[in-house]
Amino acid sequence: MEVFRLAGFLREALSLLCVRSAVRAFVRLCCAPMRLVTSIASALDAPPWVCIRIGIQSVAMKTAPLVCALIASGFFLVPVGALTPSTPPYDVVIYGGTSAAITAAVQVKKMGHSVLIVSPDRHLGGLTSGGLGWTDSGNKTVIGGLSREFYHRVWQHYQRPEAWTWQKREEYGNKGQGSPASDDANAGTMWIFEPSVAERVFESWLKEAEIPVVRDAWLDRGQGGVTKEGNRLTSFRTLDGKVYAGRVFMDATYEGDLMAAAGVDFHVGREANSVYNEEHNGSQVGILHHRHHFGVLPVGISPYKIPGDASSGLLAEVSPEKPAERGEGDSRVQAYCFRSCYTTVPSNRVPFPKPEGYDASRYELLLRVLQTGWDEFFNKFDPVPNFKTDVNNHGPFSFDYIGGNYDYPEASYQRRLEIVDAHRRYQQGLLWFVANDPRVPEKVQKELQNWGLPKDEFVDNGHWSHQLYIREARRMVGTYVMTENELRKKKPTPDSIGMGSYTIDSHNTHRYITPEGFVQNEGDIGVSTKGPYEIAYGSLVPKESQATNLLVPVAMSASHIAYGSIRMEPVFMILGQSAATAAVQAIEDGVPVQKVGYEKLSAQLLKDGQILHTPAAR
Repeated sequence: MEVFRLAGFLREALSLLCVRSAVRAFVRLCCAPMRLVTSIASALDAPPWVCIRIGIQSVAMKTAPLVCALIASGFFLVPVGALTPSTPPYDVVIYGGTSAAITAAVQVKKMGHSVLIVSPDRHLGGLTSGGLGWTDSGNKTVIGGLSREFYHRVWQHYQRPEAWTWQKREEYGNKGQGSPASDDANAGTMWIFEPSVAERVFESWLKEAEIPVVRDAWLDRGQGGVTKEGNRLTSFRTLDGKVYAGRVFMDATYEGDLMAAAGVDFHVGREANSVYNEEHNGSQVGILHHRHHFGVLPVGISPYKIPGDASSGLLAEVSPEKPAERGEGDSRVQAYCFRSCYTTVPSNRVPFPKPEGYDASRYELLLRVLQTGWDEFFNKFDPVPNFKTDVNNHGPFSFDYIGGNYDYPEASYQRRLEIVDAHRRYQQGLLWFVANDPRVPEKVQKELQNWGLPKDEFVDNGHWSHQLYIREARRMVGTYVMTENELRKKKPTPDSIGMGSYTIDSHNTHRYITPEGFVQNEGDIGVSTKGPYEIAYGSLVPKESQATNLLVPVAMSASHIAYGSIRMEPVFMILGQSAATAAVQAIEDGVPVQKVGYEKLSAQLLKDGQILHTPAAR
């Protein structure tokens, strides 16, 4: 017991960064010779925040307690010196638990290198396993490599009769987004799926590849959380004090936390059109695309508590701030929501909960919309197998919590948790309001009362998704910035490492009062890319002066409006694989990630099934 008491003392002293003081204190306790003091203190002058194992085989009997304490302590995290570890424990360390993190890790392992995922999330897969089962796939012919393999593995799951628990396969209907949900040709792919199925596929994939994962590990975003030697990352520390060293690092988070902590340039919000010579960036005041605006209604809606009376005060969820001029930049972020999974199966259904702090008055604007006869409430209850849905925002007032996320990208962890919870309470409150408030039109209310949360989804989170849809947060300003000009073929894309094809799509950022005195939304826009487009390798890497061994496949380098298309989950998986391939080649060739040879990189990507070019993208 004395040994372990001493070991605990040593850990505490080390945690206070008093390395030599700890050694001297132990020596005083153990009456060790001064020679041992010098030897241990010298050993502790080691690389920064790396694991040091101290073993002493032959020492004087009096020093045995100290020696045993050091051994019992195991690996010590010692913040001294400034040298790069000579033999890092992992070739590639990935921070994040998104779908991109998983394909990246699998690719590194396939190429014969060691890899570790350090994830702040307990559940892996990001939005793909968090409710977004109605895949925003765009042109599926340009989805290749491990991204396509994921959808193949989902297809394999649904080929088994036991996968159809609540619904017969023939009842499902095979409806997908722009194409069939299941494509039995070309080795088979399934693009529409339940959240739990996606998570099981990801977990089995990682287990099969024997990839280690550290969960619930949050990057220390404070000073010293990321250690660099010049412009090269050597390690990062998590809030529990653990340190992860590697040769190449990857930020696969939606938020770009590792990238930012490493001192890499980034942008939050919408750039002005003038920044990159674009047409659809910045404020979109007056642009009414899709049907997510008040212009779809037969009459204007007053934003005031007493209609037409400004002195009565604004309704909830209406901003008094004026929008920026068309095309001007601002710091607003497109709205977030949960991609919720609901069911109509009574034996698998949990009633929608009434959230704490529920206030019916915050949905008065929705009530006014419904009372105009608007009948599109259920238009984005998209079917996934087993009588479930992937529910998205739709209409003038819906599940997007407009304005509730402005400070999320750079907020503290505590503040982010508050924002996530506010989104949960907003959406659950909206469901409770429509299902229970007697003023809601009967037809809509009765239909919603047939729905509830599925008992077999998100079982450890009250059957509610564990992942908020972070449509956009930080975006790196890297070696190359993707803009709408590359997506719309107005400008060639250098060094393609994958392709996207989805419509340029931004959700609303602001709800304001028009000069005429009515309420309106601003920010929603949909612009065609006129076919698939290429994505530049330079958009995955920082400027060389800032980080030479970091890749960023999710919070990648793109303007707000270009990111509106690139941000789709299949594309993130494509970019994760391509980033991993570049990471391995940078290690093997001993070069910065910015100096990876494109000819060699593209050859490997093509060999591994990635789609880099199509005639339509030229």
